[in-house]
Amino acid sequence: MKFDIPDEIVSIYKKLEKSGFEIYFVGGCVRNLLLKKEVKDWDLTTTATPQQILKTFPQGFYDNQFGTVGIPLKDKQVIEITTYRTEHGYIDRRHPKKVSWGKSIEEDLSRRDFTINAIALKLYSQPQGLTHEIIDPLKGQEDLKNKIIKAVGDPKKRFKEDALRLMRAVRLATALLFTIEENTWSEIVNDSRLIDEISKERVRDELLRILSSDYPYEGIMLLKNSGLLEYILPELLEGEGISQVRPGRHHTTDVFTHNVLSLKFCTSKDSIVRLATLLHDAGKPKVASKDEEGFIIFHNHEISGAKIVREICERLKFSKKDREKIVNLIRWHMFTVDEKITDAAVRRFIRRVGVESVKDMMDLRIGDRLGGGTQTAESWRLKLFKKRVEEQLQPAPFSINDLAVDGNDIMKVLNIKPGPKIGEILQKLFEEVDEDLSKNTKEYLIKRIKKHTL
Repeated sequence: MKFDIPDEIVSIYKKLEKSGFEIYFVGGCVRNLLLKKEVKDWDLTTTATPQQILKTFPQGFYDNQFGTVGIPLKDKQVIEITTYRTEHGYIDRRHPKKVSWGKSIEEDLSRRDFTINAIALKLYSQPQGLTHEIIDPLKGQEDLKNKIIKAVGDPKKRFKEDALRLMRAVRLATALLFTIEENTWSEIVNDSRLIDEISKERVRDELLRILSSDYPYEGIMLLKNSGLLEYILPELLEGEGISQVRPGRHHTTDVFTHNVLSLKFCTSKDSIVRLATLLHDAGKPKVASKDEEGFIIFHNHEISGAKIVREICERLKFSKKDREKIVNLIRWHMFTVDEKITDAAVRRFIRRVGVESVKDMMDLRIGDRLGGGTQTAESWRLKLFKKRVEEQLQPAPFSINDLAVDGNDIMKVLNIKPGPKIGEILQKLFEEVDEDLSKNTKEYLIKRIKKHTL
């Protein structure tokens, strides 16, 4: 088997080797090379200490206690080189209390999380080109062949050392469509509560990686079946058993099932949009009630859902930008696509959602429809609505800055000084003109400013 390794990476490998150190490719890059998948991150391990690595690569940086030196690449990525190490006495379900430099590649591999990540690759230069040797003391290649995620050594120890491995196992199984080995799975279930001891930022990142995979629905179901979802997104589980069945409506499942199926059918590849889709009806359990006929209803669930999801995003330490996007998508996901709505209503939809999120909202709506049991991704009304939205987006949606008058005109006409009154008048003018764009002339608006009805 020949491996496609970029020349820049091979050059770094050879440079450290020529300095007299043992060096191997390890971890996910070896796994993906063996699976013939794209390698995004290159990791090396070596007998060289961080100081020795930095002597060979002065442009590198080292600011951690785990022996990892980062070497910048030409494309602004980074290759990580780590000294062989052993780890002892984990103190917070994540970080070892003591790190010692290891003596052999086998010793280094024995501390890793899963067998498919505990394979090393050594390169040799031959007249005919590069050849290689695989070091696989834990039979990771066999598990790759059998499509199995298996903990290195005793899974009872592995997950208690680093509880983030609980989610990492699910993420790998999701991304690779592998099965989690029986004993490994049992310990994930037994230790699922430990994920609550991991920093929320780490949990968030693993969740987004699961959602960005080709099989996010399967990933969420693995999180649920393992018990991990109870500690990550307990609000989602509140939808279990909350029926949505109602005569004349397409829903045939409970709220939880609808949410995860909506994720499954969401057409966006963006993990943030996928998360919004997964949580879009998270507010339904809180507002569930019955109408006069005894059928369940969920009035204002989008408002309740937006509040719940804001709390989730704050708990999981999402950036302000991502948090506002998720909350906004959920708050306005119940938009109407009635063919009789006015152009002004279409423009209001665009402003509420935000120009940059219009497509994301459409992707969420498609997931919502298909996840609710409809057979078509888009109704004729939705197609018409999308067409009208596109028309209002060309060249750009009408905004208050497009008014034919501005604050200076108001101050001049009314002989008043700058203050809140200016903004109030502009807003009222905007609301009127937005209903009929033909009114956006300076002559008309000056007359309206003069009128006391404003």
